[in-house]
Amino acid sequence: MQFILLTHSRELVRASNTGQIVLQVLGERARLIEWHRKLPDTKLLTAIDAGKVGLVFPADDNSPSLNLDATASLNSSANNAVPSFEYLLLIDATWQEARKMYNQSPYLKSLVKVGLQPTHASIYPLRRNQLEGGLCTAECVALLLKKVGEAGLAKQLTECLMEFIER
Repeated sequence: MQFILLTHSRELVRASNTGQIVLQVLGERARLIEWHRKLPDTKLLTAIDAGKVGLVFPADDNSPSLNLDATASLNSSANNAVPSFEYLLLIDATWQEARKMYNQSPYLKSLVKVGLQPTHASIYPLRRNQLEGGLCTAECVALLLKKVGEAGLAKQLTECLMEFIER
């Protein structure tokens, strides 16, 4: 599984951005795409059209979704109802910006949403006014890595995040 960070332009210059940690730790398994409202990335649109992309984002009542609890797996389930994605897309922005990006990007609304239900509060204290129960980008990716059986890589990402926070 690979990760796509659809990143708001303001995130590119924020010292508090944790997407950079994801890119550093995951290397070629993570890709940054700068979000442009009027000019979406053509390779991303092609992958979406091919059904290869799931969106890590809170689900609403009107869209297909998959909520993962602490024990769910992304690769399989008892009844094989959990789809397997080649790419998981995360909107890398503040929650306020992420909602705007989602609402202004019709191609995102068609995606199956992968909702995370973490068992712990965020360890990331560097932003104010965040969504209750929300995680930063690096925490989301670490949780997803655990769910696909990559606990070692998840631990490495979490350790790098903790070092980032302590700086």
